[in-house]
Amino acid sequence: MNIHEYQAKEILRRHGVATLRNIVASSPDEAKAAAQELGGNGPWVVKAQIHAGGRGKGGGVKLVKTPQEAHDFAKAIIGKPLVTHQTGPGGRIVHRVLVEEGCAIDRELYLGMVLDRATSRLALMASAEGGVEIEEVAAKTPEKIFREAIEPVVGLQGFQARKLGAALGLPGGSLGKFAKFATGLYEAVLATDASLVEINPLVLTKGGDLVALDAKMGFDDNALFRHAEIRAMRDPNEEDPREVQAQEYDLSYIGLDGNIGCMVNGAGLAMATMDIVKVAGGSPANFLDVGGGASEEKVAAALRIILADKNVKAVFINIFGGIMRCDVLASGVVAAAKQVSLSVPVVVRMEGTNVEQGKKILADSGLDVTAAVDMADGARKAVAAAKG
Repeated sequence: MNIHEYQAKEILRRHGVATLRNIVASSPDEAKAAAQELGGNGPWVVKAQIHAGGRGKGGGVKLVKTPQEAHDFAKAIIGKPLVTHQTGPGGRIVHRVLVEEGCAIDRELYLGMVLDRATSRLALMASAEGGVEIEEVAAKTPEKIFREAIEPVVGLQGFQARKLGAALGLPGGSLGKFAKFATGLYEAVLATDASLVEINPLVLTKGGDLVALDAKMGFDDNALFRHAEIRAMRDPNEEDPREVQAQEYDLSYIGLDGNIGCMVNGAGLAMATMDIVKVAGGSPANFLDVGGGASEEKVAAALRIILADKNVKAVFINIFGGIMRCDVLASGVVAAAKQVSLSVPVVVRMEGTNVEQGKKILADSGLDVTAAVDMADGARKAVAAAKG
């Protein structure tokens, strides 16, 4: 689960991480009022709040000098799609902006914390190349990224933070502030079960202070049951409605841009199914794992979600009946077909528990379903069906 910049900064402030004063606004008038409330003679920065990076390059961030300019910029972007390199060509609709006071910037740095699966440790990462995508730095100049692995028994140590600060070339008077900043970041990660925190850019002001000019946080979905206040920060507007619906039925669904809907039980088999569809010359429209013990209700919900995608031209159902019985799957498919208009071809490959009963249920249903001998046969038939 991801949250907006203004929400991330709210969390970080609780743990002593320095941010600039800011106010979130949902309308042009609120943006103008926010600039006036922040006071001073400006400038202020108005930033679109969407779950994607590259907002500045996409035209979603602007330095304004008057409250009226804040109003005008908010009016220009609220309610409209913002396209960045992370949103895809359709962009994301901007529903709110963050109005933030300005500051005198001396340097822009990068600071982040993520779980390093190679070492099974949280890693604190820093780079002097702030303000640009860290992936670009990692690809072109990996030597400019400095890392410190954090031992979970003792936590982030002061000397580790100061070592990173020195590697960034911070002046001596700012090393202590950097250590305090990094410690606050680490405490925020532990307190919220965050899987990722990025401060990009982390700003060194001309006065020698360190401030989070931007903030990004992502959380481990499996730990959200412990954090009701973070669950409340979820913004459905930023999520694929099909994925939100899938979560209600405990389905693992990710929408893609192909035209062959895939329904599979088991994540490994689902990935293999997507691969074999590609090998057969097609393109999967989704990843969908109904799980090992899926009920008839879950199967029906899965098929409805797949068919809600207007790009889907054929459906490939690939089930290996271990825990999940093939007759349950077949009953779910028939039930879903009665609830929706089944207007696209369906190819089914089933093997395993109660496979003969499952095939009989489909055969007796009167549905236009094509049986497949194996995965490869099913993929070829689904691709052919999608092509018309």
